[in-house]
Amino acid sequence: MRRLLTTFAFVIMAFGTEPAGAERLVVSLSNHRVAVTSNFVGEELVLFGTVEPEPAGSPLRPPYDLVVTVSGPPQTLRTRRKERMLGIWVNADAREFVRVPSYLAVLSNRPVNNIASPDTLRRLQIGLDNFLLPQRIGPDLADTVRDDSFRRAFVRLQTQQGLYRESGTAVTFLTPTVFRAAIPMPAAVPTGTYSIEVELFANGGLAARTTSALEVIKTGFEQYVADAARDYGLLYGIATALMALVIGWFASVVFARD
Repeated sequence: MRRLLTTFAFVIMAFGTEPAGAERLVVSLSNHRVAVTSNFVGEELVLFGTVEPEPAGSPLRPPYDLVVTVSGPPQTLRTRRKERMLGIWVNADAREFVRVPSYLAVLSNRPVNNIASPDTLRRLQIGLDNFLLPQRIGPDLADTVRDDSFRRAFVRLQTQQGLYRESGTAVTFLTPTVFRAAIPMPAAVPTGTYSIEVELFANGGLAARTTSALEVIKTGFEQYVADAARDYGLLYGIATALMALVIGWFASVVFARD
């Protein structure tokens, strides 16, 4: 028993004196606040970063892979399925997606399926196919398999609007340890706080992770209208109704026939 303890202590000393090398990520965003105005047509942000040894002086392990996941403020959205009945298209079924990202971008230096194993990608929720999108199915709330028809339709519709995307060429390594990522923000981008998760992979395993954030806000007249609708709902509704009546009366006068 004493010999076993002595051997165990020797192993700890042999492997414990030199800490295992690791990496850490240092990132910076070109703009942490996106201002949406009446003529906003979209914007592309740039995320710069570098891979640093942790602790300092420990060896690095390039080549690396990098995945940047940008998710917008959560929203509850509904997807409907139409069927043709008696020659008329009607809503046959619907699913409610509860508190899912209003914007979701998965950006990497190559296709995510080539970066890590399917189990690792699923565990870390990397890629549109692996990100959790809870649905309300009757009284239950749960995610479904990637081949679920409602899930596929929801991701397709969000992708068509530019709100969901997955790109294997959006991240570029300028050197083995310096990288940049292009984050596209479409014209229809929702306002709110966006979370940015940056994950570094080496040999298919997660080596480092860091987070950042950005904010999308309305400015100018749009912000004034949004604040008025939120803070003075009753007065805003009355003013809107009166404006509609005045515009309608003015149009009837201008286009009145003699």
